[in-house]
Amino acid sequence: MVGRIGKVAVLGSGVMGSGIAAHLANIGIPSLLLDIVPRKLTEAEEKKGLTLDDKVVRNRLAADAIAKLKKQKPAPLAKKSNTSLITPGNMEDDMEKLAEVDWIIEVVVENLDIKKKVYENVEKYRKPGTIVSSNTSGISIEAMADGRSDDFKAHFLGTHFFNPPRYLKLLEVIPTKATKPEVFEYMKTFGEDVLGKGVVEAKDTPNFIANRIGTYGLLVTVREMTKGGYSVGEVDSVTGPAIGRPKSATFRTLDVVGLDTFLHVAKNVYDQVEGDEKDVFDPPAFMKEMAEKGWLGSKSGQGFFLKQKGEKGSEILELDYNKMEYVERKKLKAPSVQQSKQAKGKAAKLKALVYADDRAGELVWNILKPVLLYSADKAYEIADDVKAIDDAMKWGFGWELGPFETWDAIGVEKSVERMEAEGDTVPSWVKEMLSSGKSSFYGEDNEFFHNGDYVKAEINPKVINLKTLKKEESNIIMKNAGASLIDLGDGIANLEFTSPNNSIGLDVMQMISKSIEEVDKNYKGLVISNQGKNFCVGANLMMILMEAQDMNYPEIDLVVRQFQQTMAKIRYSGKPVVVGTHGMTLGGGSEISMPASSIQAAQETYMGLVEVGVGLIPGGGGNKELYLRHVESLPEGSSIDLQAVANQVFEKIAMAKVGTSAQEAAELGYIRPQDGISVNGDHLIHDAKQKALHLANAGYQPPEQKKIKVVGETGYATMLQGAKALHFGSHISDHDLKIAEKLAFVLAGGRVPKGTEVDEQYLLDLEREAFLSLVAEPKTQQRMQYMLTKGKPLRN
Repeated sequence: MVGRIGKVAVLGSGVMGSGIAAHLANIGIPSLLLDIVPRKLTEAEEKKGLTLDDKVVRNRLAADAIAKLKKQKPAPLAKKSNTSLITPGNMEDDMEKLAEVDWIIEVVVENLDIKKKVYENVEKYRKPGTIVSSNTSGISIEAMADGRSDDFKAHFLGTHFFNPPRYLKLLEVIPTKATKPEVFEYMKTFGEDVLGKGVVEAKDTPNFIANRIGTYGLLVTVREMTKGGYSVGEVDSVTGPAIGRPKSATFRTLDVVGLDTFLHVAKNVYDQVEGDEKDVFDPPAFMKEMAEKGWLGSKSGQGFFLKQKGEKGSEILELDYNKMEYVERKKLKAPSVQQSKQAKGKAAKLKALVYADDRAGELVWNILKPVLLYSADKAYEIADDVKAIDDAMKWGFGWELGPFETWDAIGVEKSVERMEAEGDTVPSWVKEMLSSGKSSFYGEDNEFFHNGDYVKAEINPKVINLKTLKKEESNIIMKNAGASLIDLGDGIANLEFTSPNNSIGLDVMQMISKSIEEVDKNYKGLVISNQGKNFCVGANLMMILMEAQDMNYPEIDLVVRQFQQTMAKIRYSGKPVVVGTHGMTLGGGSEISMPASSIQAAQETYMGLVEVGVGLIPGGGGNKELYLRHVESLPEGSSIDLQAVANQVFEKIAMAKVGTSAQEAAELGYIRPQDGISVNGDHLIHDAKQKALHLANAGYQPPEQKKIKVVGETGYATMLQGAKALHFGSHISDHDLKIAEKLAFVLAGGRVPKGTEVDEQYLLDLEREAFLSLVAEPKTQQRMQYMLTKGKPLRN
């Protein structure tokens, strides 16, 4: 019987060890972070008169690693205070504390002998039944367990996180022959439900799944680059989004990972395989020379790319690997590149490149072909099925399509015919699949090819797929161009935005109103969520700008009124409304969320009222809602310092402060203690549905409309004083000050005495008037135009 994991020990405080401890802290699990005892004092320690026997010195490596977590980018911590859940220690003085933990995860140097010594020591202190795992990126799990007791072996397995652990979804779990099935199943469930990971079972082979395929693919790309005479920049220009890979493409990814790390991973396979495969895993001489020179990528300041200041400002140069010097970055120009950009859909974009008779087409085909063949050849050696390989590559390397999904996209029959015509050997099981009449690796309704036929993929019941639900017409309650209302079952409906970038326009507002009316009559509750890249990045800025440029202010006034009225419907709905936020939840996205009965936020939710960035203030009730949230968060019976509340809200909106995680959004007051956070984003809609059901079954009642106490004219003056001080110090522009004046006036409740109680509509009217006056400003319109064209704020 496997118990609950309530506390963890992480052995090794390097980048991965401290990152795993940070991820555990983000989800509320305390950990003990242990490292070796330093053998030498630092200069600072010597000045303080410390000795090697002092605890602060003996725990230095772990303590320093914890301190660095607060400064790292991207941030490993969902909020900086989470470090309070990580306790530093060392592997000489604190090993007896292993008896207090439920999971021991080893993250020490990638050396089998060292790892085995660590496990020998661990076994002296761990209590029977404690799970032990290794975060190795490729050393044999079986070999590590050799010589350990039966109980140790039964509770031992590999748990390979990808860096950075907070952001990368993949967790490869690797059991040994002796691992108890219930231990493996527990860690698989724990990984998905508690750690929020996409868990893939990998076999105990060199580099497991993702690093095996990914490293092979990258080295094949390098081989084709040198063979075809392509430049580093040319390769990156077609191996990113053009083929469904991250923007960092090939060599920018290598710079981020670090060339030293990559060469270590490649050598791990090289040392354990034979034949042609071994040759591929032997990196070319120029990469080894780069490592010798210390050109390791981002961490050393240069790698395949070098950022430097030139006459035109900062520029990025690429490495000329023949001369080992940096030159102007190039892009691969070919007809197929443009055709791919214009094509609609993933498959069409890929086909436009793969089958093109030009330099881009030749490169992409020569890169993809060996990866597809290698994936098929190794499929059942490194994994149980093709889906595990596709999931691993998507979750670990950020590929939009895994190898077998890519093969389906370009056409298996057509590509196999070409491969064989070019003299390549296609694995027999792929040819058998085609000869059996099946032309793709994936069938309908979550089916994939396995052992001669299509089988259903196991789906966690917590994963609700809106796209799959919409395939059944009966599940679509209503829809228009901007949104769809979908039946989730159990009396709960889900409103999904489908507008470009999930922006808020008239069609979305109309669907929110209609959905609340429909749910009020026929359902228990409503979830507002979607499965796009972002929940909602705000109002339809293009529409507002066009109306403003045409001086059609009555139309803008009508739209803002409708937006405010729609948000009021969310707040006072007779049935619970739960908003499931994720990704960018900015401006109008936050304004939709705050009036809801509850928010269920994905851990990676980036939330804030950012309208000042385009020269505006929130127009859909956001000022009032954030102010109310701050007032309501104060302890009952406490004397409310309204001015302090108004100042806080003013600062957050005026500075466009954004929570860069759901936990930070909670610190800023956008998310309340009674709201929820889903660590696994795939479970978000399920969790929001359960919250809506709970509220409905508990006899949900909408909030009463109340008077709101404001700071009035004196409070307005106080808020404005701070803004004027910034303006006097040249920290903000004249237009920034004008926006601040409007915002302060709205939050203060206008020209009324301090402590006056006003109704919501009064505040909404002030907000709307301020919004309309700002949208008419030429400088605001310039900011809006700049955001639409450049994607970043203009300070004018």
